Amino acid sequence: MQKAQKPADRLVKIIEQFSKLSITVLGDLIADEFIYGEISRVSREAPVLILRHRDRTVVPGGAGNAIYNLADLGVTVLPVGVIGDDEAGRMLLHAFRQKHISVSGIRRIKGRGTVTKTRVLAGTTHSPRQQVIRVDREPETPLDRTAIRDITFQARGYVRASDALLISDYGYGAATPDIFDNIRSRASLNGLPVTLDSRYRTLAYTGVTAATPNESELEELLRTRIGNDNARLLATGKAVMQKMKLQSLLVTRGKDGMVVFSRGNKPVAIPIYGSDEVADVTGAGDTVIATYTAALAAGADSESAARLANYAGGIVVMKRGTATVTRAELLRAVMEA
Repeated sequence: MQKAQKPADRLVKIIEQFSKLSITVLGDLIADEFIYGEISRVSREAPVLILRHRDRTVVPGGAGNAIYNLADLGVTVLPVGVIGDDEAGRMLLHAFRQKHISVSGIRRIKGRGTVTKTRVLAGTTHSPRQQVIRVDREPETPLDRTAIRDITFQARGYVRASDALLISDYGYGAATPDIFDNIRSRASLNGLPVTLDSRYRTLAYTGVTAATPNESELEELLRTRIGNDNARLLATGKAVMQKMKLQSLLVTRGKDGMVVFSRGNKPVAIPIYGSDEVADVTGAGDTVIATYTAALAAGADSESAARLANYAGGIVVMKRGTATVTRAELLRAVMEA
């Protein structure tokens, strides 16, 4: 008699397929800058703290973080996006090359600034650092037609050689419904998983396979309030599934875990993995969609993909700053759980 496969064995087999995958990421590349300092005194000029500078790091954020996560999971990543001709852009390219990620699909625009989010973290010698302010630097003009045409052309070529397409839309113009429509009209996406993480315009996309909003974004989509009303959560999720004709919808709920909706099946609630005493939620959504996309590309059903994404999200929120989950960490979590 053949033994039934254990759930953990099934998830391990999915993870083992990651190294065989190629995934195109179309999205807004962001430089996440972290400035660390120790509180020295209060300024005489104004009632503000003076920080003694200790360190500075710049890591890929936004779509860049999803790209980084896929690479650490063992996936071959094909990024498509734009950066500026500045220090932040050069640092992003260097970071990608350090992980052997192709940068041929990233267009560098002269005279344009790279989207940069600077977080200042302060603390004392014996206390953890806390974020005290964030400064966002964003381009003042939209992308021109030439840049959009180049992005579209590059993505079409990559998609033909990919097992999935991940769209990471932070609203800066490198990933838009129009760009996706142009890609879809010229490249065959039949059977290709297309996952979407859009901050402001999820419902404007047609033809995607899955979306991964958090609960507050889900509320925004249908202008409703969910709170602790599970019936409303289920009704809202089903309504978005129908409006977008999705195959699956993964809703992240912070300390309340996740709910995954899939066509033809009942919604499944997944409790949070690990502790709810998180260290930092920065970029956790990028980790979730990266893992979910990789699992779907590997042939996983939506529930199994969601469970892997839940493990990954639970691991990454215990790390400081914009962080990733490695393939080894994910395997360890599955086996231990």
